[in-house]
Amino acid sequence: MKIIFLGTGGGRFSAISQRKMTGGFRLDNLGGKNYHVDPGPGALVRTYQFGLDPRNINGVFVSHSHTDHYNDAEILIEAMTKGMTESKGYIVGAKSVIDGYKHWGPCISKYHKSKSKIMPLNVNESRKMDACTIKATPTRHGDPLGIGFQIDYKGFKISYTSDTSYFTRLPEAHKGAHILIGSVLRPGAKSIKGHMCSNTFIELIREVKPKLAIITHMGLKMTNNHIHEAKRVSKESGVKTLAAFDGMSLNVNFRNPDRSRIYTLKDVNNPSHSSIRKLSNFERKHTHNLSSKYR
Repeated sequence: MKIIFLGTGGGRFSAISQRKMTGGFRLDNLGGKNYHVDPGPGALVRTYQFGLDPRNINGVFVSHSHTDHYNDAEILIEAMTKGMTESKGYIVGAKSVIDGYKHWGPCISKYHKSKSKIMPLNVNESRKMDACTIKATPTRHGDPLGIGFQIDYKGFKISYTSDTSYFTRLPEAHKGAHILIGSVLRPGAKSIKGHMCSNTFIELIREVKPKLAIITHMGLKMTNNHIHEAKRVSKESGVKTLAAFDGMSLNVNFRNPDRSRIYTLKDVNNPSHSSIRKLSNFERKHTHNLSSKYR
């Protein structure tokens, strides 16, 4: 199984500027199925950019009704259903995303919901999907019905917090996670309402005790600090923590998640573009590069 990051930026200003991509992430070959989680602006383009096919997904997950999480959901649903000509896949999300709630959503039209199995989730609700069980985890964010996800595949659990501030019920909701993916908008203690910062993510990791933690959905203030913050979070939490980067593919080691291998996906549109980032020494230690020596 692979976790593929098609965008590690978060918040409206990251979405607008695209200093970090905002395409969300994919879970590929999870029980033979592929799922796209929180496909924000550019998700379709980034899918092709990193050599993937949007037509081979089996589900679209949307955590809440903010543009940086749902913007490309409908076009990915069209890809999944072969241009709305076939009945295929799942649409999983908060009830605000699926049905609407007050001025939140709906984010997906009736037309786009007509060819897939629809799975609106309330907080703490669990549903079976393919070979997995999906649990909706609570959040404290702008959308009052927003959720995160814990995906259980044969006892192996991947948790995704989505956008949320830290609160007392959050660790319990993600207990048992082998891999914890956190939306961490800002470094240090620079938390803002409805979002975690590095310090509160450390607190969450200490309580959940995953085998591996991953920082994603980073705001502009995190852009130049993410590698340093990942090192600090690793040291202070006692859990190996990675700062995801755009085009990162994590080949999951089910037995030892902290030994999962990182690959840098080739930018098929412009493989030699000068803006392609080099890996830090910290990332290089855990990375097998599929393209040039350092991209």
